[in-house]
Amino acid sequence: MVCVVDDDESLRRSVRNLLSSVGFRVETFASAEEFLESTHRADIGCLVLDLRMAGMNGLDLLRHLAATGSRIPVIILTAHSDEEARRQSLGAGAVAFLGKPFRSDALLDAVRTALGM
Repeated sequence: MVCVVDDDESLRRSVRNLLSSVGFRVETFASAEEFLESTHRADIGCLVLDLRMAGMNGLDLLRHLAATGSRIPVIILTAHSDEEARRQSLGAGAVAFLGKPFRSDALLDAVRTALGM
């Protein structure tokens, strides 16, 4: 299962449709807090995560997961792509960092890589 965490409903829908169209099971969440409250975390193969969200942001969630021993591969998406954000995200364990708008094939490649496909 691929989980998408983004506060933009249209982006969540678009990413879900793209990933579902190639056979992935997808769950979406509007916030990091909503994701952390979910009960499906044992089934997650990969997390697609927005960097800037209200409340707990994507980098905070990535760091929280790492601190709790989670090995879920994380792909960061952001409309605010700068070198410092990229460095911090990859340094915190993200497997990919993609700017918005992103190419569909770039996201699919990142997800496949994260899943070891």
